[in-house]
This record gives sequence, structure tokens and C-alpha cells, in this order.
Amino acid sequence: MAYVKVPKDLTKVKTKVALNMTKRQLIGFSLAGLLGFPIYLFTKNFVSTDVAMIIMSIVVLPILFATLYEKDGLPFEKHLLYILRFHQSRKIRVYKARSIYNTEKVNHLYITENTGKISKARVKNENTKTNNIKRRSKIGKR
Repeated sequence: MAYVKVPKDLTKVKTKVALNMTKRQLIGFSLAGLLGFPIYLFTKNFVSTDVAMIIMSIVVLPILFATLYEKDGLPFEKHLLYILRFHQSRKIRVYKARSIYNTEKVNHLYITENTGKISKARVKNENTKTNNIKRRSKIGKR
């Protein structure tokens, strides 16, 4: 009796269209053949056959690489797009958080360091507070 191995992760299994190749591979190899063969025929008239083969290989290899390359389930063009976006983005990432508890309309409790007294105040801008005042929430210690 014949046994067939079934992979555990079926997401990596790709449908084969023809000649045991995927649609992407068929398009890539066809494009490489349609571009490489005429280049070889055109250049062998001017240079030797060996040099014409090398020129054809240099032209066709990037197409074959883009056809066959896949990293983390992403094809070459998507992976290249992510790399280009990363290098064009800002390198310094600024952390900005918006607190749902920090609004302009809420009364805040403050305690001064010198006297220890608690006072209520309405603050419109966080930058206007002085250094000798610590902000305390209503829920916190009183």
C-alpha cells in the first residue's frame, strides 16, 4: 500500500498550475525566457557565444530571483517594499501617548512640596505647572 506524506502546516502548500509550477513561477520563467532568448540571439552576432551566455544570464538572473525568492511567506516585491519603507521612514521614533484620564475640564488635586497642603486647581496646559507642584489624581492619596 502506498503512503502519501501530508504536511502538518497546510498554509505553505501552494497550488500547482502546470508542469508542477505555481502561476507565479510560470509567469516568471516565461518572462525570463522571452527576455533572455532574444538577448542571446542578438548578442552572439557581435561577441562570442560564451560572452553572450554571460550577458543573458546577467539579464535573466534578477527576474529568476524575484520569481523564486520568498521570505516569511512574502514574495520578493512585498518584502522589498517593506525594506524601502523602513529606510525611508524616520529613524527616531517618538513615543506619544494620550491618556484618557488627562482632560482639560477635570479638576486636579495638587500638593505643594513646601507646605504639604492639598489644593484644587483647573489646569489648561500641563507645561504651565511649576516644578514645586506635584500632580495627584482624585483617586490617589489625599
